[in-house]
Order: sequence, then structure tokens, then C-alpha cells
Amino acid sequence: MFGTGFTLKSLSAVLGLALIMGCTATYRNHGYVPPEEDLQQLVVGVDNRASVDDVIGAPSSSGMLNGGDYYYVRSRVKHLGMKRPEVIERQVLAISFDSSDVVANIERFDLRDGNIVPLTRRVTDSSVAGKGFLKQMLGNLGNLNPADFF
Repeated sequence: MFGTGFTLKSLSAVLGLALIMGCTATYRNHGYVPPEEDLQQLVVGVDNRASVDDVIGAPSSSGMLNGGDYYYVRSRVKHLGMKRPEVIERQVLAISFDSSDVVANIERFDLRDGNIVPLTRRVTDSSVAGKGFLKQMLGNLGNLNPADFF
């Protein structure tokens, strides 16, 4: 019905379109930072932890200790084809409290401050680094106790 030239042209057009679509950047947003209008409602030295929860909501992460500071984090990541994802925007809002749970300070940080804030960095050192397979297997021979078998 159609000639070979038509199918070859349509096939090359489809492949070209797929190639162009594969190189289109996609952006993903993660996290939440309250808007400036909501932050204007908070008064340093007056509001407490409960009023912060009511006005802007509880954060997704807080300080390590009970009653720690609040951290609101938002990131925008650019994904482009096969390249490594790139963080193009990151905002961190830190609300610190004094010993009586009253707001002591409200600070905002971003990538322009010069420090990239890693969100998760859980690295466990391996105890087998630098040991080959045979060295790992033969290293356990001295740890065997025949009394454990009975």
C-alpha cells in the first residue's frame, strides 16, 4: 500500500522524536518549606512550639534530642537523560527554640549560602575492605570452637 520510502521516513521521524523526548529535562520537587506569609505570623520570643505547629505545621524532621529545633527542607532536582540528577535549588528553614520551648530564632538557608546540605548520608564502613575472598574465608577458621558443635 505505502512505499518503502514512506515507512522509512515515518520510522526515522518517530526515532528522532523519541530521541528528542529522551533528552528533555524533568524536575522533581521534594519536601516543604512554609511560605513567607505564614512565617510572618510567627513572633520570635513570643510564639512557642505548639503555636508553630498550629501556624505552619509540624516539620518532617527535627533535632536529634527531644524538643529539638525544627527543620523544614525543600529541594528541586533536575533529571536530564542519563546524567546524574542535579540539585538546582534547596531551601532549609530552621526554627530554634530556647529551653522553655519559645521560638529563639528563625533562619533560612539555600544553595547560595555556599554549603550543600546533604539530606541523608548514612554510610557504614565495611570491615572487609582490602580483604580478598580467600582471606575472608580462611580468616574464620581460627574462630571455630569444636565445643560449639556438641
